[in-house]
Amino acid sequence: MQERMNLYHGSLEVVKQPMILPSNRTLDYGCGFYTTTSKKQAKEWVERRMTERQSQHGYVNVYELDEKVLSKLKCLFFSEPTEEWADFVMANRTQRNFAHDYDVVYGPVANDRVYLQFGLYEAGAISIDTLVRELKTYKLVDQYLFHTEKALTTLHFVEAIKIEK
Repeated sequence: MQERMNLYHGSLEVVKQPMILPSNRTLDYGCGFYTTTSKKQAKEWVERRMTERQSQHGYVNVYELDEKVLSKLKCLFFSEPTEEWADFVMANRTQRNFAHDYDVVYGPVANDRVYLQFGLYEAGAISIDTLVRELKTYKLVDQYLFHTEKALTTLHFVEAIKIEK
């Protein structure tokens, strides 16, 4: 395992000091600061936000993470879709008062394509085993959620890459 890695966060702004802001929508891993190891994913997110907000530019913010520091935090890691991952995402997305006490959560992004499968599962049309088996066939991008102030201290701003229309 490498000791340092880059993480990316797409935004319409330069975010030198990541913060945990309350969300007006339900998210895969709960409220917090989301990043990914995929620069491409962060750039695509910025481009979608630019279109939604009719903005002329946005930024892929780059952070360095010292992976050794994660061992000092309460972390939950999902290397691939599993039943536990699906239950965790569903709880965050559907249970109004669901809360967890992890500092950092890592795992696959449950994007819109994935949510079609989640919808079938929720409706009882497919089993949890089928859901997980189907999701393992998708090439899913990863995400890191930094859920606590303590977790945010592990991120060190490197640069912001400007994205323009």
